Amino acid sequence: MDMKADAEAIYIVDDDPAVRDALSVLFNMEGYVVETFSDGDTFVQSASKAVPACVMLDVHMPGRSGIEILKALNAEHYPAPIFIISGQGDIPMAVEAIRNGAFDFVEKPFSAETVLERVKESIAITKQRQDEVVTASFQGADLLTRRELEVLKEITDGASNKEAGRTLGISPRTVEVHRARIMEKLGARNAADLVRIVLGHSASG
Repeated sequence: MDMKADAEAIYIVDDDPAVRDALSVLFNMEGYVVETFSDGDTFVQSASKAVPACVMLDVHMPGRSGIEILKALNAEHYPAPIFIISGQGDIPMAVEAIRNGAFDFVEKPFSAETVLERVKESIAITKQRQDEVVTASFQGADLLTRRELEVLKEITDGASNKEAGRTLGISPRTVEVHRARIMEKLGARNAADLVRIVLGHSASG
């Protein structure tokens, strides 16, 4: 996919007009071009043709759910960061969304400053990463997504969830989700196990 993210556009996908309006005003004031969608299908059609700089996607959508939308977009390889907007009772759904390629999630009710800061950060980090190639050569590396490889590198470098999150522009809870997924894929029981797998010390035994 060689579509480059359009630095200025933010897509907001939410069936709640109040949320769409609030986020539109917020991003417009910061100079972004905002496109809003009240259903997943229209959004998927647009997002397949033109890539915004960032997407804010409500996890509960009429028709296609947020998870189905992520799958339809092949979010794992989508060039723009996708934030899931979730209510406080939706944590399992947010976790599922991250496993399906969402960049991070924001919980309602959210503060304008927090959302802005995280979106700006995610756009900057994504741009920077588009030029970097992540390579890994341990057994099982091919099972991991690019984001998982990035998180794994942070963990094996000794970073805490908080530090890894800061470097990657995601919340510590999102790092935790990736970490659990990586351990599951690589069959590691704990962080020490992970480091062994990656460094290949226990390859023979």
